[in-house]
Amino acid sequence: MQVSLNWLQTHLDLSAYTTAQLSDLLTFAGIEVEGIEEKGVSSDKVVVAQIQSFEQHPNADKLSVCQVDDGSGSLRQIVCGAKNFKAGDKVPLALPGAVLPGGFEIKEGKLRGVDSNGMMCSGKELGIGEDTGGLWILEADLPAGKPIKEIVASDTLFDLEITPNRSDLLSHLGLARELAALTGLPLKGERDHVKTSSKTHAARADEITIEATDGCPYYTARIIKGVKVGPSPAWLKARLESIGLRPINNIVDITNYVMMEMGQSLHAFDLDKLSGGIVVRRAAEGEKLLALDGLEYSLLGEDLVIADSQRALAIAGVMGGEATGVVEGTTSILLESAYFTPSGVRRTSRRLGLHSDSSYRFERGIDPLQVQGGSDLAVKLILTIAGGEAGETLRIAGEAPSLVGEVELDEIRTHRLLGMPDLPADEAHGILEKLGLIKKAATREKSRWAIPSYRLDLQRSVDLVEEIARVVGLDRVPSKFTASFSQGDATDRHYDHAMQLRQTLANRGYHEAQTLRLVSTPQIDDALGNPLGFGGAAALKNPLSEDHTTLRPSIVPGLLASAALNIRQGASRLRLFEVGRVFLKLPNGQVREEERLAILLSGPVSPSSWHGRDTKAADVYDLRGVVESLPGVSALEIKSLKDGGAFLLHSELKSGNRVLGWIAQLHPARARQIDARHPVYVVELLLSALRQGSAGPAKFTDLPRFPAMTRDVAFELPADVSNAKVSAFFSGIKEPLLMKSELFDIFTDPTGARLPKDRKSSAWTLTYRASDKTLETAEVDAAHARILAALQKALPVTIR
Repeated sequence: MQVSLNWLQTHLDLSAYTTAQLSDLLTFAGIEVEGIEEKGVSSDKVVVAQIQSFEQHPNADKLSVCQVDDGSGSLRQIVCGAKNFKAGDKVPLALPGAVLPGGFEIKEGKLRGVDSNGMMCSGKELGIGEDTGGLWILEADLPAGKPIKEIVASDTLFDLEITPNRSDLLSHLGLARELAALTGLPLKGERDHVKTSSKTHAARADEITIEATDGCPYYTARIIKGVKVGPSPAWLKARLESIGLRPINNIVDITNYVMMEMGQSLHAFDLDKLSGGIVVRRAAEGEKLLALDGLEYSLLGEDLVIADSQRALAIAGVMGGEATGVVEGTTSILLESAYFTPSGVRRTSRRLGLHSDSSYRFERGIDPLQVQGGSDLAVKLILTIAGGEAGETLRIAGEAPSLVGEVELDEIRTHRLLGMPDLPADEAHGILEKLGLIKKAATREKSRWAIPSYRLDLQRSVDLVEEIARVVGLDRVPSKFTASFSQGDATDRHYDHAMQLRQTLANRGYHEAQTLRLVSTPQIDDALGNPLGFGGAAALKNPLSEDHTTLRPSIVPGLLASAALNIRQGASRLRLFEVGRVFLKLPNGQVREEERLAILLSGPVSPSSWHGRDTKAADVYDLRGVVESLPGVSALEIKSLKDGGAFLLHSELKSGNRVLGWIAQLHPARARQIDARHPVYVVELLLSALRQGSAGPAKFTDLPRFPAMTRDVAFELPADVSNAKVSAFFSGIKEPLLMKSELFDIFTDPTGARLPKDRKSSAWTLTYRASDKTLETAEVDAAHARILAALQKALPVTIR
């Protein structure tokens, strides 16, 4: 929300505070200042000047050398690049020493060799208006030398982020109340508009009928006839333009002014375009309304509308309809001021994607006791600015809900929560009174406070404690050590393990991705590991969009979408991973959550450089090597699964009896769809399985002191016996001298001439070493013989 400092100054005198001090006050009180913008100039050295003559710059085609009258009695030479002026025009002139918005200081100098003693300015350069592509041409009757600040007042705009619970701050009066409490300054007028003087009467059924009291418990209307719709006066235009609102006409501008002044959203209908009385009802299913933004909206039965006897006129609390809007020819209006239930306005606004300044306030909750006061203020301004005659009474339907009451403050608990035992009760009570609360009773232990109607957020004793803390300031709370050591639990260990995985992959050059847990239905085909074998995907009942309809059963679809985006941005070497949750729908309809790690690999093994631009593309063995480097992985075994869908080489990864996850290559056809220029490999691992194999912190051993000896062995075995089984045998055999086993050759003969078709020959290198001495040949031969004998007993092999 944008707030004008000049507007705030009409409620309290802030001249003693700098912009930075006000920003700090708001920030420390819990109101986030997102930005500060200076509009206009406050310098006396920006004045009105008249261009007497100009000529072409001798050294630049796009520059002119101008002689201008700045009111000093002598002409001043200015070099200018604009082209939208003529001799006799009056423009703003920044004299040397002037400081423009943004801290830009004007100095005397030369432009392309010609003296220039100042700068003629556009409106944008002065922080006034938008860029028009040239100088700001002023009114012809303005005297030369008059400071611009006397023509257009400077202002400071605060861009504030108001938390949803502080709807009372969504107006200049509300923010002024807050600053008055923080600074101790008195307000220039009333704190609120609860007190009114207008006469009221209960509306007849043919005047106002509320059919949906749950959505609108209180509705008022005032009829004003004989108004003259036209442009707003300069002061009103300036107020609205200062906070970024576009003036429309005097009636609409007044309703916007009241909303920004006191927080009550109003709407004016063209009375002559209504048929019968006002009806506040639910929309008919599929009913349509052409809104003031020029778009037609289809409504549901849960949406609240303002209607007459024939049609819907407005979406309650959100936006009015175009058919009954106030235009130049309008002479009679019906002024609406009402209270709408926040949840209903929020639901309709979000579903339609239709957000307005009114809905922003209604969905956070307005003060129901100021509904009548908002109407009175608007009527007063309309009669003054647009003329006309107002109806004698305000028509009222329903009753304003009472949303606040009295709250008891526990004095002893207040001091304990604040950690300020020396805080005087009088100071704490004074803070609450500054905030508009009224003390009803007080003892040493308890005090009872009446809450003002605009503070909807104050409901409990602890809310009052928070208010005291905000105003006192947390810098007054003494610091002390209160933390104590606690033993780590399973949650801590799981977190540490996940961070260890992240660090391992980051060290290998992989980048962590964070993708949405919601995917589209087509993306489910990219899920890895047959996750839908349980009971299908878990779909949302009310998806936000077609791209977010289902809880992800796998992390891989999100990584593939990220890969596609990176590839289309020119990346060819992809190294991505993500740690997150997946959601598996069980046959009984329940949903099970699992933590998983997914890795994506594609592109060259190493980055291109001057000595090797065409490096080899990574393959599935590179990805397997990454998996084997992870903590908790040992003796990796691969079991092929049936290929299908978006993947090839689809395999299950096991370590002993534990299923670690799945590894696969993206099908070339699917890879082409994401414009991949290299094969894409993915793996998805179960964090629970990785944790089971984790041995805790890394352990380091000394480098070998004694040399190793190797022996090669070749043997025949059935072709369907996997190399992983042989590797598992060598890893599991209890031979202290065997350090390592490596497969270096496989031979098969599809013709069956040199080796049966169902057989294969494998050749392995076995490495032996002792930690305390240099091995002798006889010792290695004996160990080698024991291993081969055990191998022949464990597996159907024939030593060659």
